[in-house]
Amino acid sequence: MTSIGIVGRGRAGASLALAIARAGGQVESVSGREVDPDITGRFDLVVLAVPDAAVAEVAARLTPRRGCAVAHCSGSLGLDVLVPHQRVASIHPLASLPDPELGADRLRGAWFAVSGDPVVGEIVELLGGRPFVVDDRHRAAYHAAAVVASNHLVALLGQVERLAAAAGVPVEALGPLIEGSLANAEQLGAAAALTGPVARGDWDTVRRHLGAIDRSERATYLALAVEAARLAGTTVPPDLGPPAVVPLPPT
Repeated sequence: MTSIGIVGRGRAGASLALAIARAGGQVESVSGREVDPDITGRFDLVVLAVPDAAVAEVAARLTPRRGCAVAHCSGSLGLDVLVPHQRVASIHPLASLPDPELGADRLRGAWFAVSGDPVVGEIVELLGGRPFVVDDRHRAAYHAAAVVASNHLVALLGQVERLAAAAGVPVEALGPLIEGSLANAEQLGAAAALTGPVARGDWDTVRRHLGAIDRSERATYLALAVEAARLAGTTVPPDLGPPAVVPLPPT
């Protein structure tokens, strides 16, 4: 069985270590600030679960050993930050890890972006996950997609909460609508799943919305209405946005 050392005890590192331990893996976690340079002599695989800005620095502090692979958990970084190690890899879970307990649960069966040394595939297999390979030249674009799918979606849900509260509507009532919309997009694709005033060209309703909501919410609402029009292939009226919608690239 591959022995694994997790460097970093933040949410990602703690979640990964707990998930591996629960699955019966041989794992130990250590602090990123206090990591022993010779940790590479104790494990078959050392995973750096530290902030992106610290990955190269921590990797450079570790003693290179041919028998130990060094990997990072960054979504946006390539493998070049892991020099001078010979066996290098990356493993980025497509899962939201708010705390170690919930994070460990969500890592079971999760999708993982991997590259480099195939040893990281053993972690994915141990957790019952699903791997896919992302080449270094696409890492930043891949991570941008993940950020929009997770962080930006949560930011949007923050606006949903505020608008619902302003209208005296329980936000829980919107939960099934949110879940249904996500399910439709997953099953049909985003363009086919789009409904609502923009999809049917009802710009008078959009204007009423803008007049009813707080001024601080209008820029976000309008920006997303423009994006909805882009998705629908329709034109935004001149008083609301650009005279023509920038077309989406062909699929």
